[in-house]
Amino acid sequence: MPRTLWLLIIGMAVNVTGSSFLWPLNTIYIHDHLGKSLSVAGLVLMVNAAASVAGNLIGGSLYDKIGGYRSILLGIIITVMALLGLTLWHGWPAYVVFLTIVGFGSGIVFPSMFAMAGSVWKEGGRKAFNAIYVAQNAGVAIGAALGGLVASYSFQLIFLANTVMYIIFLLIAVFGYRGINTVSGQQTSILQENGMVKNHTKLYALLILCAGYLLCWVGYVQWQSTIAAYTQELNISLKQYSLLWTINGALIVLGQPVISAMVKWFKTLKVQMIAGMVIFIGSFAAAAAAEQFSAFVTAMVILTIGEMLIWPAVPTIANQLAPKGREGFYQGIVNSTATGGRMIGPLLGGILVDLYGISMLFAVLMILFVFAILTTLVYDRKLKESKELAHAS
Repeated sequence: MPRTLWLLIIGMAVNVTGSSFLWPLNTIYIHDHLGKSLSVAGLVLMVNAAASVAGNLIGGSLYDKIGGYRSILLGIIITVMALLGLTLWHGWPAYVVFLTIVGFGSGIVFPSMFAMAGSVWKEGGRKAFNAIYVAQNAGVAIGAALGGLVASYSFQLIFLANTVMYIIFLLIAVFGYRGINTVSGQQTSILQENGMVKNHTKLYALLILCAGYLLCWVGYVQWQSTIAAYTQELNISLKQYSLLWTINGALIVLGQPVISAMVKWFKTLKVQMIAGMVIFIGSFAAAAAAEQFSAFVTAMVILTIGEMLIWPAVPTIANQLAPKGREGFYQGIVNSTATGGRMIGPLLGGILVDLYGISMLFAVLMILFVFAILTTLVYDRKLKESKELAHAS
């Protein structure tokens, strides 16, 4: 790999390590330390996710106009300023304001990081993006573990540690990314992809597929919100809860060879996704029965296996469905769907737990996964019909 890609990998790992100090503990802090309901906590996370969507869209556009280096610096500076504010003022409602700005600033960074990775190692193809993906999960594993350790001493230190990591990321960007050449005008943001897609059948197929993908994310994000708060009621420590995300990130990084062998068993990506969704159901069934930390570890391991089967499959299918020249638009739909799930999930989960209890939440989630399986089963039906008509004619 080129040296410039290694700089991007290191920067991404530092970036995500910093953010992973805080995001697994957001719900716990809002619920237990600020005294707000799970519904309110879900609403705060929803606003944070919405700000990230706006940051992603603007960041992609800025990459086209001013280049990756300046776009990344702008996003990091916004994030660092917000984190400094959060370190000094983390009561209510200042916490919500600064957390929203953090979501916006960090959202600006990600599109440019991925676009630059593709630009500096074009011949690497998927390898460049996979390297960034692995760096993200390494950051999740390290940050979540350190975050739980630091939070067990003081939540005040969590905000400070997050700020320090982003300042390190800023230094890496200032001294490492200035000379990275990016080709302006080749990356297309979602806002620019506003033309009509000729092949509506493929677009409808993707939308049906993404409906199930959305439901999967609504369930998955509960581990960061309602289930996080639930573990505290069971007297599972913050250090132990954060260790669950360390296990998740480590499995994703270290388990790639095993998953590569597993996917060969599945004849199609559809079957692979359905298998992942069935595994998701098993994970939430295990979490529903869990009362000890070891049981939550088991549920997290099962969840991670399902995640590794589903998450990479959806953008791959989108790429296969995309007509030439619309790859960015189709991937934008996929990314927006995932963020939509992260927006809706905490609020829906918080309302369900506040009104009906955690058992009802687990039951509803497993039903949602069944619907996700159904949408995955039928998403390509019209495509098959179109092919059959084409052959018949």
